[in-house]
Amino acid sequence: MDTSTLIESFAEFAKFKSIDRPTMMKIVEDVFRTMIRKKYGTDDNFNVIINVDKGDLEIWWMREIVSDDFAEDSFDYDPNKHISLTDAHLIEKDFEEGEEVATEVKLEDFGRRMVQTARQTLIQKVKDLEKDNLFQKYKDLVGEIINGEVYQVLSKEILLIDADGNELALPKFEQIPKDRFRKGDNVRAIVHRVEMHNGNPKIILSRTSPKFLERLFELEVPEVYDGLISIRNIVREPGERAKVAVESYDDRIDPVGACVGMKGSRIHSIVRELENENIDVINFTDNIDLFIARALSPAKISSLKVEADKGRASVFLKPDQVSLAIGKGGQNIKLASKLVGLEIDVFRELTGNEDNEDVDLTEFVDEIEDWILEELKRIGLDTAKSVLALSKDDLVRRTELEEETVEDVLQILRQEFE
Repeated sequence: MDTSTLIESFAEFAKFKSIDRPTMMKIVEDVFRTMIRKKYGTDDNFNVIINVDKGDLEIWWMREIVSDDFAEDSFDYDPNKHISLTDAHLIEKDFEEGEEVATEVKLEDFGRRMVQTARQTLIQKVKDLEKDNLFQKYKDLVGEIINGEVYQVLSKEILLIDADGNELALPKFEQIPKDRFRKGDNVRAIVHRVEMHNGNPKIILSRTSPKFLERLFELEVPEVYDGLISIRNIVREPGERAKVAVESYDDRIDPVGACVGMKGSRIHSIVRELENENIDVINFTDNIDLFIARALSPAKISSLKVEADKGRASVFLKPDQVSLAIGKGGQNIKLASKLVGLEIDVFRELTGNEDNEDVDLTEFVDEIEDWILEELKRIGLDTAKSVLALSKDDLVRRTELEEETVEDVLQILRQEFE
């Protein structure tokens, strides 16, 4: 393989991989300097000249002409740096001692095996550079929305390709539970993280991250994109419900109204993207009491007590508002707690006209141990229906009770209403 063929084939390969000209020239020079060091021991006195456009590569060996007499102890002769006057005259008769001779080194001088190795090294270096460029590109895009096309659906993830043909992964646990994708579908998601696996970059996307919802608001609400409205916090149960706290920096702009849009025009497109996820947009305030009241919407609270040092808040509501505050499977109160950063305990406000169909927990003292009842009351649950309104997982999370204990309690309470 001659020089022009090697350089041209590499240049074509590098162009296909979108490697810029200076980088390509640097790679070629590094590879050939490695070849020179292997053959001559050093590359200090070699010039490598590359013309990518013409496919030319020239290697010049620069040596100083010295006397034929090398016997003097004071002279440190190095055959890689010096050439005798007699040998220099074989190149050109006009050379004199002390001048510099430039001898061209041909590609074939390195041997066929070394040239083939160089070609493989060039291609590998381009591939490594391509991987590094891809890693750096997507590392800078973490938290940003991108579009990809589904080309393979696997059991644990779907694989997508971007506009440049790069592979992206959307794991099952980063998909909204209602997501159903087929080959050829276009998918929007954020770049969640970028990792290196066995030297290969793996780009992981997410549709469940709160950041994805934030970016959708930026796309749909110009005031958010322009910074006139700030998103202070987002909490989500992907595909089910989300709460978004917003704040306006312009007194003339209603942040909730701007985010929802005329007749819900702005929020509807976001809801559709998130598989009909129910989104509550809440006006942020530094007044924690008011913020908690807004976070528990649509329930209307009667009073509350905040214990910031304990990280808790006790909320008192009328009986008909308790189930609204708790929400389906405890979803509303769980998200409200995350949004305000406090564990919220809900208590029924006793009015003397309680629902006769409900039963006070004290009625179960013969079947449920006192310490269990006290633990339930500690988080604001004082009736059978208020306990049954929460899921088993939520009860385990909010109390100090074991899962098996919670199951027993729920079974006893359900029997009361059968």
